[in-house]
Amino acid sequence: MSAQDNIDKSKAQLTELGITVNDALLEKIVKGFGIANQSLDASLVSASDKSELDTLKKGFMTKKLGLDDDAAKDAAVTSVMEKMKPFKQKRRGAVCYLLTTDLGKESNFI
Repeated sequence: MSAQDNIDKSKAQLTELGITVNDALLEKIVKGFGIANQSLDASLVSASDKSELDTLKKGFMTKKLGLDDDAAKDAAVTSVMEKMKPFKQKRRGAVCYLLTTDLGKESNFI
């Protein structure tokens, strides 16, 4: 699996949700995953795995988006997971894209 595969699959999910995707933003987000792009498991987010959601909050939302408010992070993750409900396999790129845009943090990447 490559970063481009993850970008394409994430964009497909976002498009299916009716979202107009900023390609440059999605590319920056996904390429920021680095080595995780090579693993199918790492390219997905399990909405039911608390430790994975905690990692998403700590690793992406705190480090990349600059959020410290735990309640705000919880609310944002809950909202995004609700939007992503139609997908059994939630692409990490799509989830992180939605977190970024929902929280108005696009300037952190572009």
